[in-house]
Amino acid sequence: MRLDKYLKVSRIIKRRTVAKEACEKGMVQINDKPAKSSSEVKVGDILTLTFGEKVVKYRITEIKEHVLKNEAKELYESI
Repeated sequence: MRLDKYLKVSRIIKRRTVAKEACEKGMVQINDKPAKSSSEVKVGDILTLTFGEKVVKYRITEIKEHVLKNEAKELYESI
């Protein structure tokens, strides 16, 4: 699945356009490498997001095309 779509489906970032902009600005990394919005993600990848001075890491545990809001947190775990 594309990175920008995964960020939206998992509700880490609420809108896909915002996820795409974050990738373009270099705020998102996959396995410690800068990621484009079109990068493919898979189970086990480590996402690193930088919001200002705050750095957040997530491990992808599951990938689904559609998920309910209350099930979105099951797609990743915080590190």
